[in-house]
Amino acid sequence: MSTNSELNSAPLPLIPEPLSVRWGETPAEDWVTTDPFGEVTVGVNKDLPRTNFSLTIHEKGASITAGSEAALADGRNAFAQIVHLSAVRSQLANAATVASEQPSDPTYRIPALTLSDSPAHAWRGLLVDPARHFLPVEDLKRLITVMAVYRMNVLHLNLTDDQGWRFEVSGYPRLTEVGAWRERTVEGTPQFEGEDTFAEDRHGGFYTQDELRELVQYARSRGVTLVPGVNLPGHAQAAVAAYPNLGNFPNRQLLVRETWGVSDHVLGTSEASFQFVRDVLEQVADIFDSPFVHVGGEDAPLTEWEHSPEARSRREEWGYSRESEILGRYFALAAKVLHDKGKRLAVWDSSTLVRVPDDAVVLAGRDPKGVKAAVSRGFQTVAAPESILGLDRVQGRNEPAGANPSLSLEDVLESKPLPKKLSEEQERLVLGIEATAFGQFIPTARHLEYMLFPRLVAIAQHAWGSSIEPDELRERIRAHEALLAHLGVESRKILD
Repeated sequence: MSTNSELNSAPLPLIPEPLSVRWGETPAEDWVTTDPFGEVTVGVNKDLPRTNFSLTIHEKGASITAGSEAALADGRNAFAQIVHLSAVRSQLANAATVASEQPSDPTYRIPALTLSDSPAHAWRGLLVDPARHFLPVEDLKRLITVMAVYRMNVLHLNLTDDQGWRFEVSGYPRLTEVGAWRERTVEGTPQFEGEDTFAEDRHGGFYTQDELRELVQYARSRGVTLVPGVNLPGHAQAAVAAYPNLGNFPNRQLLVRETWGVSDHVLGTSEASFQFVRDVLEQVADIFDSPFVHVGGEDAPLTEWEHSPEARSRREEWGYSRESEILGRYFALAAKVLHDKGKRLAVWDSSTLVRVPDDAVVLAGRDPKGVKAAVSRGFQTVAAPESILGLDRVQGRNEPAGANPSLSLEDVLESKPLPKKLSEEQERLVLGIEATAFGQFIPTARHLEYMLFPRLVAIAQHAWGSSIEPDELRERIRAHEALLAHLGVESRKILD
């Protein structure tokens, strides 16, 4: 089915598929307006279930009613998609009937409908990775806008890693003076055998706290929550490069890591290191309104703690028999600091060396079975299996460099991010799903869009949870290529 024919016929190809929608029967019922966003009426009705919203469009106007502010945001975003699809349909119709460029028509013709909907999952997320390759604020805003149109409501920002520290922390100016910049970057997949090639351009950047606060508000106004990711005590080479006293060997000067893979350089065991974690997390909690802060927790090698005289001394002082208990001490500290700020800890499910606090949220990123393992232990869980939600993976043959194995649009369409055999109690612990786009192979914001879209549109349908056949979803996504272009996105084309 062609894009033009799909968009020029009613009903509009909505994604996600609504639970219930009834379209008007004749064009006379359509709403004709020059200011749809200004003229729509909205309100919260607390007699409705908290996750439900209803949307009505007729010849005299449009209204959205919802059971909560969060559901109202979903309703606004569903309405926004309808408006944008109507605008694109009008543009395509004009292009088919005129031979030369015409002035844009400020009048919208929006089809009449009655729609009611509710998501199956509260967490409909995407992780992006400005730590590996910096993403300017304006590019993040464009991404947030598009996510909202598809009712994706969590943007998880990986803000710190071995390859870069990306935000200001008061009292630690060298985090952005030094830690935010690397002198060169490995090209392709590292070989770790002296055979790697490097792009010699200096790479970096960071966000001021004011920029982050403004971005939080921008996202919130569109129904999107920004979840900060601050890795500790591993993935910390950029921080230790900025402040060697935070590491295990203070007399050694490191560089911000220039290649990928797991760094052995973790935070040390001095009081300065633990105070650093307190200071960072307290400021992060003040900047972001998310109830969660993700601290990673995986890939914290024990090697330096095993060889550091200070770490051995501290381990004995604390009565620990294993280095992994130091990792547990960091987790306990992070959980307490965040609890005192009214926040909760979020960690990867690969954080298996230590006991995770009972109220932590677990992101199950290893494989689909990780969800069942996490909920079986009583954790609220977000499904993020890289094998079917990893959007840094190449999309097929003859593609730009990316992670392997490949993950095509067809793979995503057919995927089942959540395990089938969960008890009712376990299902209640599943918060939702999160796609991941780690940044090792994604050097620019435009390349990020190429990797995300259109696969993220299919994931938005999975995250919302309503029922639609893969073939039908594929055709709708094809119709949305014009919508993505209308929204300023440079997506990968769907290949037959």
